[in-house]
Amino acid sequence: MQITLMKGKIHRASVTEADLHYEGSVSIDCTLLEAAGFLVNERVEIYNIETGARFATYVIEAPRGSGTLSLNGAAARLAMPGDKVIIVAYASFGEEEAKIFRPRIVLVDRENRILPS
Repeated sequence: MQITLMKGKIHRASVTEADLHYEGSVSIDCTLLEAAGFLVNERVEIYNIETGARFATYVIEAPRGSGTLSLNGAAARLAMPGDKVIIVAYASFGEEEAKIFRPRIVLVDRENRILPS
């Protein structure tokens, strides 16, 4: 049996840009990608805390240390700069691995800098 669990999460990140005319995706600061364990092109779910919108897209990297969180293409219609979002990636695990797996949870400040845990 396979069980789907949260693999990683960036919690309460601030959208910095929304570019409707860019080819789809979400651009995320490399520092945050690494901390959350997200891979380039990985599918993520995005939950807009401000509006309740929930949608999926894929990850591309933004410059390290930039604090960038840019929604691109159609996703740009679902959040505005300044909106707080939660970004989550999921993975499938066998039952035994699922019992011991611990997700990476990244908390950030208003500038999308990682807060100490």
